[in-house]
Amino acid sequence: MASTSPSATTESVLNHHLDAFMDQDMEEMLADYDDDSVVVTNTNGSFHGLDEIRTLFEGLFAEFEQSGVDFQQDQQVIEGDIAYITWNAETPDNSYEFATDTFLIRDGTIETQTLGAVVTPKN
Repeated sequence: MASTSPSATTESVLNHHLDAFMDQDMEEMLADYDDDSVVVTNTNGSFHGLDEIRTLFEGLFAEFEQSGVDFQQDQQVIEGDIAYITWNAETPDNSYEFATDTFLIRDGTIETQTLGAVVTPKN
């Protein structure tokens, strides 16, 4: 019997989100958000609704689709409707020494996401 607990729903949305990011699939990424969703970052401010969130991910996809990118997820914690991950990455342009995302997921939608990263440019 499948679990219908909030943690199972939160985990499935998080996994869909991470898979869509790794596949660079914008439409699948945006399927996890709605027009009321907000993404708050420590470097680029806040992004409200699907159009602004698309703009954020267009920039991230451009950087992370380059050859030679190394992305490692370090930690994942699910607590009810909260998902938390830490990760690090190397791209041709930047070193992401430490990064963290926190997601508030309700009814299958990412309502709020925070993204914080220590990023060192390579240029």
